[in-house]
Amino acid sequence: MRPFRAGWRAAIALMTACAATAVHGGEIEVLHYWEVGDDAKAAALLKSTLRRQGHTWKDFAVADGGHGLAVSLLRSRVLSGNPPSAAQIRGPVIQQWAQQGALAKMDEVARAGRWDQVLPKPVSDAVKFKGSYVAVPVNVHRLNWLWVNLRILHQADARVPSTWDEFFSVADAMKRAGYTALAHGGQPWQDFLLFETVALGVGGPDFHRKAFVALDPATLAGPVMEQALLTFRRIKAYTAPATFGRDWIWASQKLAKGEAGMQLMGDWAKPVFLAAQHDSGLEFACVAAPGTAKAFSFAVDSFAMFKVNSAAKAAAQRDFATALLSPAVQEEFNRDKGSIPVRLDVNLASFDRCAKLSGSAFQASARAHTLVPGISMAVPPALEDAMREAVSAYWRDERITAHTTMERLAAAARRHHASQRPPA
Repeated sequence: MRPFRAGWRAAIALMTACAATAVHGGEIEVLHYWEVGDDAKAAALLKSTLRRQGHTWKDFAVADGGHGLAVSLLRSRVLSGNPPSAAQIRGPVIQQWAQQGALAKMDEVARAGRWDQVLPKPVSDAVKFKGSYVAVPVNVHRLNWLWVNLRILHQADARVPSTWDEFFSVADAMKRAGYTALAHGGQPWQDFLLFETVALGVGGPDFHRKAFVALDPATLAGPVMEQALLTFRRIKAYTAPATFGRDWIWASQKLAKGEAGMQLMGDWAKPVFLAAQHDSGLEFACVAAPGTAKAFSFAVDSFAMFKVNSAAKAAAQRDFATALLSPAVQEEFNRDKGSIPVRLDVNLASFDRCAKLSGSAFQASARAHTLVPGISMAVPPALEDAMREAVSAYWRDERITAHTTMERLAAAARRHHASQRPPA
C-alpha cells in the first residue's frame, strides 16, 4: 500500500481522537469481496482506519464479486441470529434486509456528517429505508469504460473507437497485428457486465432503463435486444480462447503487459494500468465504451449496517460509518480503488486523469438524465442470477440463439413481476 501522506495522517489522528469517546474498542466484522490487487489495498485502508481508532477488524471476505456465495452466506448468518456488523451489498438487497428489520439506523452519524448535503440524492435514497440511513455508500464506479493499450493501437495503425462499427474495425486491425484485441476473463459476472455495456451502447439510456430497471418483457425480447445480443456474441471472436474461470485482473494484466489491445471493464481495473504506467511505461487511454459517450452506467459500493448485540460493537459500527464518508478516507480509498468519491464536495484535483474524466461525465450525465444504474444496482439478486445465467450461457454456447436468450430474459422478468403482485 502506498505510504500515507502527511494530510492523511493528520486526518486519521483527528478521527482517532474523536473515537476516544468510546470507553472500550469493539469488534467489527465486515463482509466484503475485496481480496485481490488494489481492491485488497482499499480494504486494508479501511482496516487500518478502524484499528487506529482502537477497534478490532474481523474479516468475512468472500471472493466472488458479491454474487451467489456471498449472498447465501450472509443470509445464513443473519437468519441464525449472528449477522456481521457490516456487509458490502447493493441497493436491492439493502432494501430487502431493511424490510425484515435486520438493519441498524445510522441517522445520528448521518446528521453529524451532513450526509444529506454531501451525497447525490439517487445514492442517498438507495441507502435509506423509510427515510433512515441503514447503509453507507463509499464510492461511485463507472461501468462503461473502454481501456486501450495505445502502443498496440498505434502498431495496428488504428484510432480509439467511439462506435461499435469502429470497435470491430480496430479489433480486426489489432488481430492482424498479432494481438488479442479484447482482454476478457472467463467468469459469468464478467460476461454479464460486458453484455450490459454492449446493450447500453447499442440501445442507449432509455432502452437500458426499460430493459434493466423497469424490466419490460417486450423490451427484453425486442429487436434492439436482439441487436445487442448479436453484437455481444460477435465480440467473442476477438478474445483469447479458453479463458473460462479467469478473473478480471488476469484480463487487465494482459492489456498492461502488451498482450491485448483493449478491455471493457469498470474502473476498478484502472489501478492495474496506473501501476504498469509507473513500472513499465504503459500508455493507455480511458474512454467511454462504444456508443456510450453521453451515458454513465454506475455502481455504488455500500456497507449495510446490521443490528449488533453489544454497545462496544455498536460504537465500532458507528465509527466505521463515520470513517467511510470522511473526506480523507473518501480521497485515499477511491484513489486506491479506481473509483470516484461518492461525496460531492471532494476535490478531484489530486486524482488521475481518468478519475477526473469520470467525475465530469458523472455530473454531465446527471444533468442530461443519462445516468443509469448497473443491473446489479437495479434488480434483486435472484433475478440478476437468472439473467446472468442466460447471458453467460449464450456467450459460451454458440448453439443457443439470441431469440432463446431473449425469451429467457423476458421470462425471468415476468416471473419477477408476478412475485411482486399481492396475493388475490
